[in-house]
Amino acid sequence: MKKKEETKMEYVLRTTELRKKYKGFTALDGLTMNIPKGAIYGFVGRNGAGKTTLIRLITGLQRPTEGGFEIFGIKNTDRDIVKSRRRMGAVVETPAIYLDLTARENLRQQYRILGLPNTDGIDELLELVGLADTGRKKAKNFSLGMKQRLGIAIALCGDPDLVVLDEPINGLDPQGIIEIRELILKLNRERNMTILISSHILDELAKLATHYGFIDSGRIVREMSAEELESACRKCVRMTVTDTGILSRVLDEMGIDYKILDDKTADVFAKLNFSQTAGKLSEQGCEVVSMTEKDESLESFYISLVGGEEQ
Repeated sequence: MKKKEETKMEYVLRTTELRKKYKGFTALDGLTMNIPKGAIYGFVGRNGAGKTTLIRLITGLQRPTEGGFEIFGIKNTDRDIVKSRRRMGAVVETPAIYLDLTARENLRQQYRILGLPNTDGIDELLELVGLADTGRKKAKNFSLGMKQRLGIAIALCGDPDLVVLDEPINGLDPQGIIEIRELILKLNRERNMTILISSHILDELAKLATHYGFIDSGRIVREMSAEELESACRKCVRMTVTDTGILSRVLDEMGIDYKILDDKTADVFAKLNFSQTAGKLSEQGCEVVSMTEKDESLESFYISLVGGEEQ
């Protein structure tokens, strides 16, 4: 029995066959996902794939049509789900900030809403998100990046164990993206927070995530760790040759995995001895034009998973 409970608590959030239907539209279609404790979970999908709908369900803003979920081992139908949600902070769609208040006043307001007895943690939160020096400046005069960091600070009121961020770097300039990335890593590493990040900016997620869930048309098409993804996004040598028909025969003889892209180009998934390979090709009348090392990007991996349409 004890072993079963420990396995259960290995996951901060689990969903089972979760569905959300609106009139004539299914936003989530049997979504099953598992977020391990301590993970930075990259929730990857196109706009409209169902990411925000899932977040609205787990935060209690909407109810599922079918299926269910557990937060910290408590089912969504259990009365104690309210207690589990108190251990979660979220920024859904756009940060919920009062534009006519300062950063400090926004945090005070959130402390009141949560019923927290004192405001001792506000200075530390402002320092953490880089807004300690904003003084009496009102939030309406903040940059987009500052507003996003304030939204995250509001989500952190109450010291949650799970932080949910919906498209946190959308619209930010390069400096803003770096600031949000560093903040997320800090929360995870120094405060041991589990973080769910929904995003369609895939290559940025690759700098953060320890786990991934790829969503398409309201369903999880694949869940994997960063290590598994790195293995799937294999390094390869992009070869341009005069005849890929000859190249494929030579590589077959050598027992090397490859993918023909067109009549002149192929990706070869192995470390090649250039002289040996070029020699064998030359013997059969095929010349090597160029060889370049490359990685498959997270974006191209996602496109291959969901059927090749651009995002």
